[in-house]
Amino acid sequence: MPKYGLENIHNVVLLSHGGAGKTSLSEAMLFNAGVINRLGKVDDGSSTSDYDPDEAKRRISINLSLLPSNWRERKLNIIDVPGYADFVGEVKAGMRVSEGAIVAVCAASGVEVGTEMVWGYCEEAKLPRLVYINKMDRENADFFKVVEEIKTKLGAKCHPIQITIGAHTDFQGVVDLLTMKAYTGSPPKEAEIPEAVKAQADSYREKLIEAIAEIDDKLIEKYLGGDEITLEELTGTLRQAVISGSIVPIIAGSALQNIAVNRVLDAICDYLPLPKEQKIMTASGAADPSESAPLAALVFKTTADPYVGKLTYFRVYNGVFTSNSQVYNSSQSAVERIGQLYLMRGKTQEPAAEIRAGDIGAVAKLNVTATGDTLCTQDKQVKITPIVFPTPIFREAVYPKTKIDIDKMGSALSRLTEEDPTLKVHRELGTGETILSGMGDTHLSVAAEKMQRKFGVHVELAIPKVPYRETITAPSKAEYKHKKQSGGHGQYGHVLLALEPLPERGANEFAEKVVGGSVPRNYIPAVEKGVVEAYSEGCLAGYPVIGVKATLYDGSFHAVDSSEICFKIAGAGAFKKGLAEGRPILLEPIMNLKVTVPNDLTGDIIGDLNTKRARVMGMNPEGDTNVIDAQVPLAEIQRYSIDLKSMTQGRATFIMEFDHYEEVPANITQKLVSQKQAEKAEKS
Repeated sequence: MPKYGLENIHNVVLLSHGGAGKTSLSEAMLFNAGVINRLGKVDDGSSTSDYDPDEAKRRISINLSLLPSNWRERKLNIIDVPGYADFVGEVKAGMRVSEGAIVAVCAASGVEVGTEMVWGYCEEAKLPRLVYINKMDRENADFFKVVEEIKTKLGAKCHPIQITIGAHTDFQGVVDLLTMKAYTGSPPKEAEIPEAVKAQADSYREKLIEAIAEIDDKLIEKYLGGDEITLEELTGTLRQAVISGSIVPIIAGSALQNIAVNRVLDAICDYLPLPKEQKIMTASGAADPSESAPLAALVFKTTADPYVGKLTYFRVYNGVFTSNSQVYNSSQSAVERIGQLYLMRGKTQEPAAEIRAGDIGAVAKLNVTATGDTLCTQDKQVKITPIVFPTPIFREAVYPKTKIDIDKMGSALSRLTEEDPTLKVHRELGTGETILSGMGDTHLSVAAEKMQRKFGVHVELAIPKVPYRETITAPSKAEYKHKKQSGGHGQYGHVLLALEPLPERGANEFAEKVVGGSVPRNYIPAVEKGVVEAYSEGCLAGYPVIGVKATLYDGSFHAVDSSEICFKIAGAGAFKKGLAEGRPILLEPIMNLKVTVPNDLTGDIIGDLNTKRARVMGMNPEGDTNVIDAQVPLAEIQRYSIDLKSMTQGRATFIMEFDHYEEVPANITQKLVSQKQAEKAEKS
C-alpha cells in the first residue's frame, strides 16, 4: 500500500443546504472508488456516513463523518458534514481541517439559504472550492438556470467546466468543456458530444477559456492573438486559479443515479490543493507543512461513546503520529499516552501504525485532550490556531424525569458538551435551573435524545425562567431584634441597618459604622453572613437582590444570651425589613441583540422588534444585508431563534449577549408578583 502524505492526499469537505444530496454524493464516491460494494441510501439509513440512530430517524446528517477512499493513486479524505444550520459546529470543524470544499446545489431548488451561508464561511476561510449541481435526474432540474443563479448569488467567478446532456428522466451525462468529450451513463463511457448540446458546449467553452486566459498574462496574449491554448496550459492555469480563489468551477451530475460522479473525483484530483500547498496557521504565525518536522496535530472532533469511551479525531499537519507513543498537549500543558491509532470510515475503525502529515486519524481514551487542542512533542511545542465555534443562541432548561436521572444528568451533560463545543451548560443561580444552550431547537432536542440513548438519562426541555432580580429605589433604615427566652441560656441579637441603592446596580455591598462597641467586633461577621444569605430572596417575588449597600450602624447585645447565630438571624431580619421599606422594584435582564438580515426583510424585523419592547440602537448596511443593533428584554426573546428562522426562512442570523438589568414595567411587575404568590399558595 502506498504511503499517503502531503504530496498525495486531498482533504475535502462536502457543504450544502440541507437536502442537496451531499451524503448521496459521498456514497457514490465511495462506491466508484471500490470502498463499498453497494450504494447505501439516506432514506433507509443505510449510507456509510449517516450511521447514527438519530440521523437514520431524522434522515438528516447530524455529525461530521470521515470517508477516506483512493482515486488515481491519491487518498481522498471526504468529510461529510450536516447541511442543517443547527449543526454548524460540525461544519466549522470539517472546514478547518480541509484544503478544499465541494458545495453541492440541488438542480431543482437552486441556491438556497444554507448554500449562501456555507459560501460565506468558505469566503471567510479562503477555502478553494468546486460547485456541484446535483440531482440532475430530478423533476424540474435545470442546469443552465441554476448556473445563472449561482453567478448572480455567489459571484461571477463561478464558471461551468462541464455542461449537462438532458435533464430529469432524460439525464444522460456531461460534456467536459476542456477536453470537449461527452461522458454518459453509469459506469461512464466516453462519447462524442451530441448535436443537441454542441452549440451550447462551444459557447460555454469560449467563456471558460476567456476566464482562464485572464488569469495569466502569457495566456491572454495567446488568446487575443488567436493562438491555440493547449489542454495542459488550460488545466494548469485553472488549477492555480481555483487554489487562489479567482475561479470556482461548476460541475454537475446525479449522485443517486451515480451519473458523472467519477468526474467529481477527477475534479478533486485535478483542481483542489494538496496539504503541501497550504500553510499551517499557528500562534506564532504561518508555516510550511513538513513530514520531517516535529509532530503537530489539531484535534477537531471528540465523540463520547459509553462502550468505547472517548474517541478523538485529529489532523496531522507536521511530522508523523505513531501508535503506542507519548505526545504533549500544548493547549492543556499535559502529556498524553497514545494507544492504538485508527483510520476512520463512517463508524468503522481501521487500526493504523502511523498517521503522516496531511492525513486524518483517531485515537481512543485520551485523558485531558479536548476539541481544538494541539498535540505535539514536548521539546518542540507548537499551538495550531484552534477552530472558532459560533456562540450558542438558543437556551432551554433541562429537567431530569426521575430521581435516578438527577444523579446521572450532570455527568451526561458534561460528556455532551465535550463532544459538541457549540453546546454550553450553566446553572442559573436566580432560578435554580440547569440551562442548556445550543444553535437551535433541533440541536437541543437531538442532544436530549442523545443523553437518553448514550447515557440512559431521561430529561425534559422547557423554556427557561427569566432570571429576574430585585433591588430598592430609596434609602431605608431597619431595626431587628432577635430575642428568645427559654430555660437556661436565652437568645439575643439586635441590629440596625441602613440600606441604600447602588447607582450601577452592581454587586451588593456590606459596610459597618458601629461606634462604642454596641455590637461587639466578633459578632459583625455573623451580621454580614445573615445579610449575605438574605440577598438570595427579595420581598416582592422572591428573586435574588442586587445593587444594595447595607451598613450596620448600631445594635445591642447581651453578655450571656448573645451568640453568632443570634446576630446572623438579626442581620437577615433587618435586611428583609429594610428591603420592604426601600420602595423595591423588579429588574429584568436586557440583552444586546445584533441581527444580520437581508435588505428586503429589514422592515419586517424592525417591526417585529418593536412588538418585543426593543430599543433599536442603530443600523449598519453591509453589502446586501443590514446589521440591526438593539437592546431587548430577555423575557421577549426566549424563542427568538425560532421566530427569526420562520420570519426570514433562515436568511437572517443573530447573536445576543447580556448587557445590564433594567426596571420591569409596572403592569408586568404586578403580573409576576401575583404569579409568584399563587405559586406559593399552591405549595402551601
